[in-house]
Amino acid sequence: MTSNLWKYLKHHGQPFIGLVLILILGTLLSPHATDGTIVFLSSGNLSDVLLQQTEIGIIALAMTFVIIGAGIDLSVGSVLALSTCIGALMLTTWNQPIIVAIGAALLAGALVGALNGFIITRIRLQPFVMTLAAMIGVRGFTKWMTGNVNVDLAFGDSPSGRFAELFSSKPFAIALWVLLAVVAHLILTRTVYGRYLRAIGENEKAAAYTGLPVRKVRLAAYIGCGLMAALAGLIHAARSHQGNPNDGVGYELDAIAAVVIGGTALAGGRGSIIGTVIGTLVLGLLTNVLRLHMVDSNLELMIKAVIIIAAVWLQRRGSGLHGEL
Repeated sequence: MTSNLWKYLKHHGQPFIGLVLILILGTLLSPHATDGTIVFLSSGNLSDVLLQQTEIGIIALAMTFVIIGAGIDLSVGSVLALSTCIGALMLTTWNQPIIVAIGAALLAGALVGALNGFIITRIRLQPFVMTLAAMIGVRGFTKWMTGNVNVDLAFGDSPSGRFAELFSSKPFAIALWVLLAVVAHLILTRTVYGRYLRAIGENEKAAAYTGLPVRKVRLAAYIGCGLMAALAGLIHAARSHQGNPNDGVGYELDAIAAVVIGGTALAGGRGSIIGTVIGTLVLGLLTNVLRLHMVDSNLELMIKAVIIIAAVWLQRRGSGLHGEL
């Protein structure tokens, strides 16, 4: 047991220490309720943080795969908006069953991911350029599709009302994130695909020379990223009770920040799902601490920027700490 604990701290020490520090800071600085309880540590507050981070957390899981494979995906925020609108349109304007609406939204996300992956792996366009173009193009398509207006979900016993009630449920959303994190961890650490992805991220040319299916592995990572962004979009639509073509702006940066804070190397080849989950929690808890004290939102962004820079600097200082269980 001691050796397992040491192995865990060795691989995830920096993000885990960051999480502990945020918890200590939040506890010490937290306001108190009228009955004297610490607001920050209340079950309601902590579960709210988990719910608020569910969307970014789900996207960040898939972004971890893309970045470990030496890629990047800037289109996930636009895919989230596309998913919210397709789901809302299917449920309201087009009167489709819930399962059809969910399937259509997820398919749309997967198709965007497949397009990204195909052009990156076949035409050899740089991931930054391709996914930036997809971010712009998908956002434009979503606005055109909806006429740049929100698509409101109904309430009550209608299909859209039942969908919103289920996907906005705190237990459902948090449990879904946890389940996906476990699955992603197992794929990355216990499958041939995970080993191939790391090898490709470390040295793509060497991986190709040894006969690894480089294109298929990277394509799968981008399809998964589009799929998870679409799933996050369904949760977002349910929570906001609408499909909004302007939602999801900046989500790609929050997801990348969570991955980086969690210890995944932007150069590829190294990273972990556990680290990404911790990084997502660090961002969520930090935001919660600042908002409990009504810190200006602009200052909040500046503090997050400093944390991201510090995380990358610590990666370069202690690259030997990164890896996977």
